[in-house]
Amino acid sequence: MIEKDFVTEGLRRTRIDEYLEKELERAGYGGMDVQITPLGTMVVVYAERPGMVIGRGGKNVRSITNTLKNEFGLDNPQIEVKEVAVPELNPKIMAYKIANMLQRGMHFRRVAYSTIRRIMGAGAQGVEVTISGKIRGSRSAVAKFVEGYIKKCGEPSIRLVEEGFATVQLKPGVLGIYVRIMPPETVLPDSVEILPPKMIIEEDDGEVIEEEIDVETEEIIEEEVIEEIEDLEELEEVVEEEATEEVEEDDS
Repeated sequence: MIEKDFVTEGLRRTRIDEYLEKELERAGYGGMDVQITPLGTMVVVYAERPGMVIGRGGKNVRSITNTLKNEFGLDNPQIEVKEVAVPELNPKIMAYKIANMLQRGMHFRRVAYSTIRRIMGAGAQGVEVTISGKIRGSRSAVAKFVEGYIKKCGEPSIRLVEEGFATVQLKPGVLGIYVRIMPPETVLPDSVEILPPKMIIEEDDGEVIEEEIDVETEEIIEEEVIEEIEDLEELEEVVEEEATEEVEEDDS
């Protein structure tokens, strides 16, 4: 019974996302989040242009609220609109931008590369754009464009990589656009931070002090050690020469 409730709730959220996606396409819809509170259901809508989501005098918000309550059965829905700080790092928004450019007749390669440059310019660690459908002719094909570093499999690819999908209707058929972005603040589980070396100094009173050695200090220490080694080698050579001279004098 509990499993059935999870499936029902997931299906309802998917239908709500599809409805908002269709209703707020011109506002730059960037996704939504549903939160159950004691006072009702909070629906957080992320958009590139929040003013178009709210509408004149809040008309659009009231209409969406009534639809969520009557058609989707949400208990006392409250809509909160948040602006997307960096639209280039939102995969859903970028997928819709690609769909709009393809609908205007631009070549898919030019569209993909220009979008990748914008996303990487915003600071993303990696991006993958996939366009599938009848892009080259009568037969379906898949074109994939990748730049930077992005996880392809495992748990980090699900938890750390953000995904967005959009479709566009063209004369040859429907094209599917799939965008995956690894945000700039992502920290991978296998990342290793190398700490700077420390120098232990023991003072006369027995107190031990640890100090970090920066690269320049470490290079100076290495140079001093090398100079000491060279001085020792020169001293050994002088001693050997003097010893050789003494032996030759004794022989004579």
